[in-house]
Amino acid sequence: MSENKITYIENAVLGEGYYSIEHKSGLRIFVYPKEEYTSTYAVFGTKYGSIDTRFKRSDRADFIEIPAGTAHFLEHKLFESEELDAFQRYAKTGASANAYTSFDRTCYLFMCTGNFKENFEILLDFVRHPYFTEETVRKEQGIIGQEIDMYKDSPEWECLFNMLSAMYHKHPVRIDIAGTKQSISEITAEMLFSCYDTFYNLSNMALAVAGKTNVDEVLEIADRLLEKDEKVTVERAFEKEPEAVKEHYIEENLPVATPVFASGYKENVEGDCCTLEEEIAMSLILDIAAGQISSLYKELLDEGLINGTFSTEFFNGFNYSAPIFSGESTDPEKVSERINERLQQLKKSGITSEEFETVRKKQYGKTVRAFSDIDTVANGLVISHFEDEELFSEFEVIKNLKLDFVNALLKKSFNEDMTVLSVIKSK
Repeated sequence: MSENKITYIENAVLGEGYYSIEHKSGLRIFVYPKEEYTSTYAVFGTKYGSIDTRFKRSDRADFIEIPAGTAHFLEHKLFESEELDAFQRYAKTGASANAYTSFDRTCYLFMCTGNFKENFEILLDFVRHPYFTEETVRKEQGIIGQEIDMYKDSPEWECLFNMLSAMYHKHPVRIDIAGTKQSISEITAEMLFSCYDTFYNLSNMALAVAGKTNVDEVLEIADRLLEKDEKVTVERAFEKEPEAVKEHYIEENLPVATPVFASGYKENVEGDCCTLEEEIAMSLILDIAAGQISSLYKELLDEGLINGTFSTEFFNGFNYSAPIFSGESTDPEKVSERINERLQQLKKSGITSEEFETVRKKQYGKTVRAFSDIDTVANGLVISHFEDEELFSEFEVIKNLKLDFVNALLKKSFNEDMTVLSVIKSK
């Protein structure tokens, strides 16, 4: 009898489903078969991101602090081994491999049209067998230092982090995911092993495979390669963040043809992060206020104040939350002002039933279409697990969302005193 507990979760709208497996090793594994596909996508993630700079293991007494950029640094180093690094191994199989670190997670992934078993073995092998030395760490400090300089030359990236540094006084979300040259210079091999042992415990991770695959071949390899970890939980701690923003306006000069801007509202989060219902409701509000179907978007476009780069985003996570409007504009201050006027007017009048139903149907259709992309599906499975949600929950939330809830959220958000405008322009 298998020691793995397998549950099948189906969605009636899509007519398809996935397997959720409580693996005997302590790892949660998801398998989303799509028999008609020729490609397979796999992602192995840990709930460890750039904001995790102060934490305590469940089996330790004290909190520890680590330098900014450690999670990203560890992601880079994990591909290495005493022999061939993971990228060299994938090159022999023909798979396309990558990894990324965000504010709250680190993920390792590959996509292939053949040799799935071999590629899957490589993924499980290198993620589970870290190899760091002081010499290779020093070498990587120079490489990542160059990467940090490269991002400094990216107007959009710099604009975003300038905005976050003006918005937050204490929260580590204000610091570039890669850290700073000073912070990464403090990273040691011993520190990397300590962070690995804490956050790469299988109980803190998730693995998802989508596309041309089946449960049996995934479990055959997982059963063979994954040994059980003694469960370790992690407690995060953040310095108390002042309610007010640090600065309302921040500007930097970089060579850009058109000024780049990011305008956001600092929202106070009650608890660790927003609920899925709040995330979806806020996305609908942003779409109604300034999305491509809104009257404001058309006006700003017709007046030449924005172009096709304009976008909205609800940026949120552990103890941080901010609706953001960004893009290029010849007059960022004017655009920010017009957006704020529209939001304050909406707060007074409320969203109408017609506006609500239009964007809700649009969001529902977008959610359905997303399930045709196996990379979106696999990453969504990992993210949903880390947020204690089920992948198909979004369908039910959108379906049952009430206009009164959306208007109540709108009314308590978008405080004019909590605005930040970040601008990148040429000298």
